[in-house]
Amino acid sequence: MTKYLVLIAGTADEWNNAEPSDRERWHQDHVTFGREVGAAILAGEALDGASTATTVRRRTGTVEMTDGPFAETAEQISGFYLIEAANLDQVVKWCTLLPEIYSLEIRPCVQIEGMDG
Repeated sequence: MTKYLVLIAGTADEWNNAEPSDRERWHQDHVTFGREVGAAILAGEALDGASTATTVRRRTGTVEMTDGPFAETAEQISGFYLIEAANLDQVVKWCTLLPEIYSLEIRPCVQIEGMDG
């Protein structure tokens, strides 16, 4: 089994300007996703807005912190799921249950020797 990180991206305007019925439908899509994927979901969270982000960089021994996301993009990461699955095809199938407003980036996790988890 492989762990996959599913990054959920979208625009704040799309969510903020949506009708309540659309928001409820998207919420129900997440409920359906959770029911279908079940115990294969190892973790998942919604994230606060990009304006609350802190970017940390360490350069030549100096730690720099700045407010906001590192990259200026139209779409911003708004949540994630960590899923364990036999293969990418299974993850893609499950991801079709999530709301159509998202862009989803799926990445397999790499096991690093000496790091548990």
